Amino acid sequence: MSSQTIHIAIVEDDNEIRQTMSLIIDGTAGFSCKHTFSDGESAMASVCDLQIDVILMDIELPGKSGIEVTRYLKQKCPIIDFIMLTVQSDDDSIFESLCAGASGYLLKDTNPAELLEHIKEVVNGGSPMSSQVARRIINSFRIIDNPLSERETDVIKLLSKGMNYKDVAENLFLSPHTVKTHIKNIYSKLHVSNRAEAIYKAIKQKLI
Repeated sequence: MSSQTIHIAIVEDDNEIRQTMSLIIDGTAGFSCKHTFSDGESAMASVCDLQIDVILMDIELPGKSGIEVTRYLKQKCPIIDFIMLTVQSDDDSIFESLCAGASGYLLKDTNPAELLEHIKEVVNGGSPMSSQVARRIINSFRIIDNPLSERETDVIKLLSKGMNYKDVAENLFLSPHTVKTHIKNIYSKLHVSNRAEAIYKAIKQKLI
């Protein structure tokens, strides 16, 4: 693709942003931007019939959101790459966009030169992300150290299934006294004072 023109479309409801990006892209050698849309519905009706390699997609659009439009168009014309270009940097927007089929996620403060490089990147099989977006993704996959031992984890799992101390002891072939000791340690490590809090925290922190 490096020796060919990359054809870009823009879906953006802000007229000034849309026109400025279009002029910059279309005025750069190796790039063409002949098609822009102010809403998702008009893009959905047209882009699959056009010569387009990459779509720059805003999320907050009148009518259907950019995420909905991306999901629809990626199914209809999977050869097109989508880069979300938005002010939204929350986890839900990022992950819903990626699940919808976006190959990249950039914030609108990305400077024009970087934007053009990111477009090349996505055409060449990459997944460009703004640095703060990439950090949020990495943080979301960060593994939380489990403070509980393997046996304590077994105990809290069984407690979460509604078992009482005696049932847990029988299931794990332990004495009730040993189970109570494990539970005491669990409370201490999770900084809780009762069974309900322990189960809630273990589930929330993905320890079980």
